[in-house]
Amino acid sequence: MKKVEKHLFPKNIKEALELLAEYKGEARLVSGATDLMLWIREEKVSPSVLVDVSELPEMRFVSAADGKMTIGSAMTHAEIAAHPDVKRIFPALSDGCRSVGSPQIRNIATLAGNIVSAQPAADSVVPMTALGAQCELVGPEGVRMRPLCELSKRVGESYVDPTKEILTRIEIKIPSGRYGTAFKRIAPREAMALPVVNAAVMLEAEDDGTIKAARIVASPVAVVPFRAKNAEEYLIGKKASPELFAEAAEAAGAEASPRDSLVRGSGAYRKVLVKDLVERALIQAASLFA
Repeated sequence: MKKVEKHLFPKNIKEALELLAEYKGEARLVSGATDLMLWIREEKVSPSVLVDVSELPEMRFVSAADGKMTIGSAMTHAEIAAHPDVKRIFPALSDGCRSVGSPQIRNIATLAGNIVSAQPAADSVVPMTALGAQCELVGPEGVRMRPLCELSKRVGESYVDPTKEILTRIEIKIPSGRYGTAFKRIAPREAMALPVVNAAVMLEAEDDGTIKAARIVASPVAVVPFRAKNAEEYLIGKKASPELFAEAAEAAGAEASPRDSLVRGSGAYRKVLVKDLVERALIQAASLFA
């Protein structure tokens, strides 16, 4: 097994990019590294240099201003789960981060790591997708913003190249009107277990309760987080009600196509779970409209 020869700690993002460029693909960006260290041990990746950005102030903050929430990508899941602004403005994200791994993992693993690792059942990525998160990427060609939903390529592989570029921050627009968010999860046990299914929703409504925007995300029912677009469209222009949410959830379950899994159960079983979790999430999200 190839050994890591250097573990470097740049002072800022600029220096981190320079180090990645200097080692020409031999270096790998790390923050929490909870997935990366397993991949190195299993010889899935073999970097000779680690460029550690876990303590960069530029990537460790939460700000809610100017109609958006901005989160530094080196923030840990424990920090996001406990942050008062996140809990108040986007409870789905707080709940998703609280569901990740064990307390030890949550205290180390970062939001950017969950995105770049591209695991379809990632408990923080699912709510961030439902919230319409945008990601700032900084690389040799400059700065670009990409929707989070476009960053997953396949299981375990994203479009972010951690040997060349850095996911520096995550931005989420805060709706100006009535809205609600919710995250639901089923796993074999409450902690340290991969979800059988998880689901997150975000609803925006007119003053009279008519749904004007909806995002419904479920996982792992595809190789990337799955948007139930038929169910979303069904909600638009209709007044929120338990009957409407039951019908939309039925559509979401019908739309999902999970495969049979020895670990998570049959595809048919998980389609039913998608329906049930989406219905519960929609009801909870709508309860926050007031």
